[in-house]
Amino acid sequence: MSTPTTSSPTAAAEAPAPAPALLTPSEVAAMFRVDPKTVTRWAKAGKISAIRTLGGHRRFHESEVRQLLLGVPEQRDSEV
Repeated sequence: MSTPTTSSPTAAAEAPAPAPALLTPSEVAAMFRVDPKTVTRWAKAGKISAIRTLGGHRRFHESEVRQLLLGVPEQRDSEV
């Protein structure tokens, strides 16, 4: 007695979306050729948005950092 194996067509649809790429202050600093403390000051001043890890460390969205490098202002939800 064999049991038919079925693959769930929704299994692929239920897979979580990949997490956005996050950068450390050092990685952002290297891209802008500034000190990591400068990046931290930018975050405190609101010039670049940052998220905090559970340990309290800042992380930056790679897409936003790349837009800043290109000089393209990112439109935030609050500005809509």
